[in-house]
Amino acid sequence: MARKPAKYITERIKVQKLIPGGQALGQLENGKKIMLWGVLPGEIVTKVRVTKEKANLVEGIAEEYEEGSPERVAPKDDCHLATSPWQILNYDYELAEKKAILAEIFRQQKVDLDFEIPDVKTDDQEFFYRNKMEYALYYAFEDQKIHLAVHERGTFRKQIVNHSSLEKPEIFAKASEIVAELNANHDEARKYQMLLMRSDQNGNVSGGLVANYQPRPVFENLTDQILGYSYSYSPNGFFQINLPVYEMALAEIKRHITTNQVLDLYSGVGTIGLSVARDKDLTLVESNGAAFKELKRNAESTHKLFRKTKVRPVLAKSEEALEYISARQTVIVDPPRAGLDTKVIERILEVMPETVIYLSCNPITQARDVKLLSEKYHIKEIMPFNFFPRTPHLENLIILSQN
Repeated sequence: MARKPAKYITERIKVQKLIPGGQALGQLENGKKIMLWGVLPGEIVTKVRVTKEKANLVEGIAEEYEEGSPERVAPKDDCHLATSPWQILNYDYELAEKKAILAEIFRQQKVDLDFEIPDVKTDDQEFFYRNKMEYALYYAFEDQKIHLAVHERGTFRKQIVNHSSLEKPEIFAKASEIVAELNANHDEARKYQMLLMRSDQNGNVSGGLVANYQPRPVFENLTDQILGYSYSYSPNGFFQINLPVYEMALAEIKRHITTNQVLDLYSGVGTIGLSVARDKDLTLVESNGAAFKELKRNAESTHKLFRKTKVRPVLAKSEEALEYISARQTVIVDPPRAGLDTKVIERILEVMPETVIYLSCNPITQARDVKLLSEKYHIKEIMPFNFFPRTPHLENLIILSQN
């Protein structure tokens, strides 16, 4: 099937500001709002390739523009709009904009704050921090070779990756070796869903090709140290992308645990609860079978080190494990981007745990949930962390205490 021809807008559009989601906001001559990748506030766009169009909103990529922002810097990668679109921002400006966007999210959700949101915490490692990458494969007829690729932001188009500064260099090097082998064997890119690669902090790489319409292969497990403790995990499963900044957040979580009983919901392989509360009466709830298997293994290792502690892994959805939420307890939640299930919120409000610690990769749903919890809780602290430098994404930690 032939690719649908691209649609372009060629009028002068002044960029107003960056918004939640990471795009720049402008307005068309017909009054429609337009959200753009590739430009900064104050710049003028003269040509837009449209990626999505609705009745009152257009999304697109700025292909021609007049540079005008003093905060613009040259991106390191040709593929930056797909992998890390904020490579065009000065790093200090990125941090300031993330703080401003977080404040705007809480304003929109009508969450009352009696203090200013603090600066975004960072380890200043702007590039080569990501420990996992899922590459697409693209066959180029020009040179008749398979190439590493990523999907262009907002489209299904594939963009060749010749150089990437986001992931750890060991990942890109190993992925390039695998693609070279595919080309040497005259293999076909269309056979594969993706090339999944992951590395530990010591540079060991695991992963490989994932074939279309087939279960994911079982890749060799990796091991990493977090706050001095060792964790085993599969490249296929969930594990934090940026471990040094993750450790910064964990140190803050540990500082705010106020009880001997700790409940870790949405616990994954257990890296939050086992890192900050392995010496407590700890319950960890996880619904994914593969992650739970790793969680049990990590919990068993904990028990060998701390034989007097009570560590209970529970295989269940958090909204189906409500009986584990109790009053004299610190509850830690790190839900998926959709946020907390309403049943979890209702149970917390019913039994009133002493402290609720909420780590989120999506401040929009986090602010929505905190607004509901504010019926009986107040925000003691907010701590944003730059888990994903050079991208619009932000991890946010909130400590909730009873009113």
